[in-house]
Amino acid sequence: MATTVEMEQPQHLRCMEIWGGNTAIDDAIAVAGMDAWVYSEPYEGLKAGGDIHYISTCGHGHIARFAVVDVSGHGAEADPLAARLRSLMRKHINKLDQSRFVRALNKAFAAMAETGRFATALLTSYYAPTGHLIVCNAGHPPAMWYRAKTRTWQPLTGDSADKVDELFNLPLGIIDPTEYEQFAVRLETDDLVVIYSDWLIEAANGDGKQLGGAGLLAMLQSIDADTPQGFSRKLRAAVQDYRGEAPADDDQTLIVLHSNGAPPPPRTIGETLRVFGKVFGLVRV
Repeated sequence: MATTVEMEQPQHLRCMEIWGGNTAIDDAIAVAGMDAWVYSEPYEGLKAGGDIHYISTCGHGHIARFAVVDVSGHGAEADPLAARLRSLMRKHINKLDQSRFVRALNKAFAAMAETGRFATALLTSYYAPTGHLIVCNAGHPPAMWYRAKTRTWQPLTGDSADKVDELFNLPLGIIDPTEYEQFAVRLETDDLVVIYSDWLIEAANGDGKQLGGAGLLAMLQSIDADTPQGFSRKLRAAVQDYRGEAPADDDQTLIVLHSNGAPPPPRTIGETLRVFGKVFGLVRV
C-alpha cells in the first residue's frame, strides 16, 4: 500500500535520472522550477497496476518530463509496457520535442489492439529557462491548470495554448501511425497542474453519478490551492467523500505539479562529469 504521509519537502531528481513505475507510491519529487507530488495506487492493493508514471530530467537540468500512461486492465500485465516506457524516456531524455517520443510509444503499444487492450497517455515536458509546459495528449483526460494570478481552474487543452498543432487525440495503439496534439503554455510562479488517470473523473457517488470533468473543476475550485504541499491529499480526501464508503474500482494515479519559479541549480564539476558519463553510456541511466 502507498504511504499515507505526504512528504512536505520534495527530494531532488538528479540530471538524467528517471523515476517512477507502475507500483504504489506517495512521494514528492523536485526538478528545476517544479515540485511534483506523485500518488499512485494499483487496483485492490495489487503489487503493480495498469497506471504507469515516470518523471525524468535532462542532462542540463533544463527539461523535466512527466508521463502518465493508463493501460486498460489491471495487474502486472502492464509491467513490460512500463519497462518499454522507461526505455523511451531514457532515449528521449534530452529532447524537448515530444512528437517522436509519442510516435515511438504508439508503435510500441500498437500490438495491444490485437488483444482488445489500449492505452491513453499524457506527456508533459517542462522547460525551466522559459517556464513553458509542453503538453502532448493521446486520448487521455486533460490535465487541470490552476492560474495563481486569477485563482481559477481550467482544463489544460489546446484552447489555452500558445501554439496548437493538429488535433488527433486517439488512444495509443489504435492507429499506427497517429499524430497527436502538442501545445505549450507558460506557467507562472505558484501555478498548479493536476495530471490524473480516469479513476478521478469516473468516481461515482451513492447514486451512481460520476464526478466528470465539470464536477472535478468544481471540486478543485473548492480546495485551498495556496499550500501545494497538501493539495494532493486534500483532493483525494474530497474524492473519497464524494464516493462515500465505496472503494475505488480502478487503478489510481494523481500528479500535482507546482511551478515554484526557481532557476536551474548550478552543477559541481563532479555532477558535470557524471552527466557526460550518462550521455556517452559510461554511466547507466
